Amino acid sequence: MKERLKMKDLPEGERPYEKLEKLGSEMLSNAELLAIIIKTGSMNETSVALAQRLLKEGEDDRGLAFLYDLSLEELRKIKGIGRVKAIQIKALMELSKRIASSFSISNRVIIKSPEDIRKLFMEEMRHLKKEVFKVVFLNTKNHVMKSLNVSVGSLNASIVHPREVFSEAVKAGCSGLIFVHNHREKLMFTA
Repeated sequence: MKERLKMKDLPEGERPYEKLEKLGSEMLSNAELLAIIIKTGSMNETSVALAQRLLKEGEDDRGLAFLYDLSLEELRKIKGIGRVKAIQIKALMELSKRIASSFSISNRVIIKSPEDIRKLFMEEMRHLKKEVFKVVFLNTKNHVMKSLNVSVGSLNASIVHPREVFSEAVKAGCSGLIFVHNHREKLMFTA
């Protein structure tokens, strides 16, 4: 019976856990970071080799962003990625999206330009599979009070009724609104 390749068989300087402890997370490659998330490899490869192969399969001009677009089923079709590893990867992608979104809003963002809105919502909305219409509520100093998905549509359409938008604005007691809408990989907004 063939023995499973183990991380402890690698030289200590090549083990992701030890490398992170010694050098810090910023010194690890994308494959090493992903290997820590998926924890184990397969009979024929370590978690690092599996992560390298996964990242190589998805290589394109988007870098790591291709992982957002893979469904659980697509991940599971990749040799060495089973149910648990696929779930771990999808959870990581969702968590990264939420971190990017919450970091921006929790810092009392002031909207001064369209670029500020793009920075605030691009990561959250760029990988959505359906059309989403979002309203951003602003106070008198243009601080973001909150944002709300008013409509989640289909692959290429989202229907929004003004009543839904303005009733929420009245409830929030805001002094300004910005409408944000994703369309494929573009983000559109209107103040």
